[in-house]
Amino acid sequence: MIIDDAATCAQSLPLGNLDALRALAEGHHGRTVRSLGMSQAAGHLVKSYAIEAPGRVVTSQEGQAALRIACDYLASAYLRGSLGLSVLLVHAGGDGDYVLVHTWTEGYMSDLAIFTGPAGDVGGLRPGRSGLAPCVWEAAVLAHERDAFSRHVLDGDGSLEERLAVWRDDLLEGQVR
Repeated sequence: MIIDDAATCAQSLPLGNLDALRALAEGHHGRTVRSLGMSQAAGHLVKSYAIEAPGRVVTSQEGQAALRIACDYLASAYLRGSLGLSVLLVHAGGDGDYVLVHTWTEGYMSDLAIFTGPAGDVGGLRPGRSGLAPCVWEAAVLAHERDAFSRHVLDGDGSLEERLAVWRDDLLEGQVR
């Protein structure tokens, strides 16, 4: 069945889903994204970002702890086909803290690990449940990084070193929704 009008589209969802969607839309807000710089970890170039919910801040200690988590995870990334470029997201969320380690792999693919824990307890971060995927704010940063990787590294001009320098400097900062 093809749905071609808004009323039919809304009517096709269970009432509880409509209520949940309304609640999400009403609570949606921007989150601040800022660069935490470029690092090396386990043979990878790691471009790091902080994502901050209103009233939350990613501290330098939390950034360093997240980099240690990334280093441990990336230590075996070459076994998964890693190409040595990674993006680290340190998300001080409204309901807890998250660390995402995204790595470009062979065959135009990527690898993603998500660690979750209680707000403000970096030591409590553990691998997320199977099937967990990035939230809307994390996905916005990863979308930017996907475009930067394709535009600068894969399709860029110049030597690979020049392409990597341009990729390194292509940062997303400000509010994401």
